[in-house]
Amino acid sequence: MEGLEEKLRGLSLARRSLPEDATYLLDVALQPAGLLAVSCSNFSVHLHNKDSLNLVGEYRGHSGPLCGVVFSHASPDFLYSGSADGTVRGWDVRRPGTEAAQVFRSDPSHTYCSVDLSCSDALLCAGTEQVNEEDSFLVFWDVRKPGGGLLGVYSESHSDDITHVSFHPREKDRLASCSTDGLVNVFDLSRGAEDEALLATCNSDSSAGAVRWCGADYTQLLCLSHDEGLHLWDLGQLDTDEPLTVFSTRDARGLALLADGGGVDYLVGGGWLEEAQKLLVVGGKNSGELHLMECTGGGLRLLRTLEGGHASTVRCYLWDAAGEALVTGGEDAQLLLWKPGGEELAAGKRKSMKSESALSLKSRPHKKHGYQREKKEARENAA
Repeated sequence: MEGLEEKLRGLSLARRSLPEDATYLLDVALQPAGLLAVSCSNFSVHLHNKDSLNLVGEYRGHSGPLCGVVFSHASPDFLYSGSADGTVRGWDVRRPGTEAAQVFRSDPSHTYCSVDLSCSDALLCAGTEQVNEEDSFLVFWDVRKPGGGLLGVYSESHSDDITHVSFHPREKDRLASCSTDGLVNVFDLSRGAEDEALLATCNSDSSAGAVRWCGADYTQLLCLSHDEGLHLWDLGQLDTDEPLTVFSTRDARGLALLADGGGVDYLVGGGWLEEAQKLLVVGGKNSGELHLMECTGGGLRLLRTLEGGHASTVRCYLWDAAGEALVTGGEDAQLLLWKPGGEELAAGKRKSMKSESALSLKSRPHKKHGYQREKKEARENAA
């Protein structure tokens, strides 16, 4: 079997999608049957064919910034999207452009900034921004119940915006969450009450932006911080005297990772590649270059650099194992498909939107309490 490095070494740009809207592409999810769902900064969700990148549908039901998209595992025609408008919406991708088939809400004060679905498709979880400068909540719904199926909330484990929630790929009741309070928490939801369910807490010592399950048995956690820190912890060591930390750097930008001795400008994300049994971390340069790296206990190691695609910051990526392809999306509004031996059909590199766009989004850091504060200011100005 061809190794990961050989596969990545053969990648080249195969397809380029150039939407007319001036929008950032923030998150991307894969439906194995052939669709990509992309959340955009104009509050819409785009559906693309995963091979051609042709736009095949769009949803515009949200009225606030999106915080993520995730397909159902057992019913892949169903897609969920979370938003700062205080809703998580379920869409039937066989009927693009229609109203949401399901709408999940909790308290009117809740503004969601993260969302995920359990591997059993039973539980939906969203993390909120901090409410009234005091509390932040993990909100849970049973998606099988009509009328929203709100089960309850956890409110004591985080003290600031919950920026990412991630269900375990194999254990339906295992959940990890991270927050701008710097904490990464692991829960066993089968235990019920929050204080009983909390299994472990790791401290990133910085504002945490993403957490991913990884490792051969998915017993490790990868955490990325908003100031480009990276932490890899082994939860299998919880009941031993061995340290949890496998590798940690407070600022990946300071590591000499590239061929010229320089470093990346930012981290896009990371994820476990099951077939290769490798942890892939993607970093980038502000000019649009992408750098694919392996993360181990020994640190980060550059595997492949991709050039000639994006013109500015890349915000999301995914690895399609079945298609042996990489999909990337960025602030230049481009969705790109990289494949072994790919030859791009669309000519021309899209210009960066940064100089011409009226978008006020920050390029990397989580905007702390941003949407709640904007709504409050708008109400005060209107009064």
